[in-house]
Amino acid sequence: MGEPRRIQSGIVDVEFGEGVTVIEPANIYGCTIADNVFIGPFVEIQRRVTIGARTRVQSHAFICELVTIGEDCFISHGAMFINDPFKTGGPARGDQTQWKETTIGNRVSIGTNATIMPVTICDDVVIGAGAVVTKDISEPGTYAGNPAQKM
Repeated sequence: MGEPRRIQSGIVDVEFGEGVTVIEPANIYGCTIADNVFIGPFVEIQRRVTIGARTRVQSHAFICELVTIGEDCFISHGAMFINDPFKTGGPARGDQTQWKETTIGNRVSIGTNATIMPVTICDDVVIGAGAVVTKDISEPGTYAGNPAQKM
């Protein structure tokens, strides 16, 4: 029997602003976190992510590479961000050139267990719990469902 390759999770190579709170355990690396951000336990935030000031990221959220989140946002429990749209019918399998960016505006609230595909969401939007956002949102309002639609 072989031994597994073990990689310790934790906080590595992160640019933190002032007044940031991180509840551990958390896996946060290679990203930028602005002032007064709260990050709950069991959160993963990957490299090349930027999170704006006063944003709250609740437990069990997953924020993958190439995501930018604005200021005063709320990312609820279990929210998932996706950067690989399976353009070829399956995963990119390490071909990061197929990955796409996600940009979240200011004052955006994303509900529990929502899934955010590579999209742009404007300021002042609420995404309902369990919603799946598959297209850009350019008009403020409340969006819910699969695929997410304006209510």
